[in-house]
Amino acid sequence: MIVMNLKNHFKNFPFIAITRGLRPEEAISCCTILQDAGFTIIENPLNSPDPYRSINILADTFSDHVLIGAGTVLTVEQVAKVKDAGGKLIISPNCDPAVIKATKECGLLSIPGVTTPTEALKAIKAGADALKLFPAEILPPAALKAMRAILPPGTMMIPVGSIDKHNWQAYHLVGAAAFGLGSSLYKPGLSLTNLKERAAAFAESWVSFEK
Repeated sequence: MIVMNLKNHFKNFPFIAITRGLRPEEAISCCTILQDAGFTIIENPLNSPDPYRSINILADTFSDHVLIGAGTVLTVEQVAKVKDAGGKLIISPNCDPAVIKATKECGLLSIPGVTTPTEALKAIKAGADALKLFPAEILPPAALKAMRAILPPGTMMIPVGSIDKHNWQAYHLVGAAAFGLGSSLYKPGLSLTNLKERAAAFAESWVSFEK
C-alpha cells in the first residue's frame, strides 16, 4: 500500500515526476512507464489539459503503489477539487498559508514553493510537510546549504526547475531530500519510448550515486 510519508518515498527514490501537459487518455500509459522505472510520486500540474480527470484516472489506477498529487495549486478551491479527484499531495509554486492550511485540513500532504528563508519559515509555520525550492535555476546548491542552516532540523527541501540527471547530485550532497523533474523527464508530445529512456536514465543516476 502507498505510504503517506514523504521521507520514506524520498529515501527509496528521491524523484517526483511532473507530468505537465499530460492528457487524460495518456495518463495510464505514461504513468505505467514511470512506475516501472521506480517513481512512487507523480505530480500532475493543474495547468495541464483536464487535470482533475487525469488525477482521478491516476488515483484509481495507481494509488495502491504511487502517491498521486497535483501541482501549480494556487487556491483553496483547487485543493478541494484535487481531494475530490483522489489526489493526496498538493504542490504549489508559491507560499500561501491559506492553501497550506486547507491542504492539511483535507488530510493531504503539502509542498509549497519557497525562494527565500522568510517564505520557508512561513510555510513551515503554516504546516507544510516539505518545501519546494523554486525556481532552482536561480538557487544553486550553495543557496540551499545556507537556507538549511537556519531551518528546523529535518526540513525536507526539494529543488525544482531545470533539474536533470547531471545536476541533482550537487543539491543532494548539501541536503536536498528529493527533486521535482519537469521537462527533463516528461513533456507533451514525448514518445513513450523516449519517456522510458528518460525515466530509466534518472533511475540509473540514482543507483550510481548510491554506490
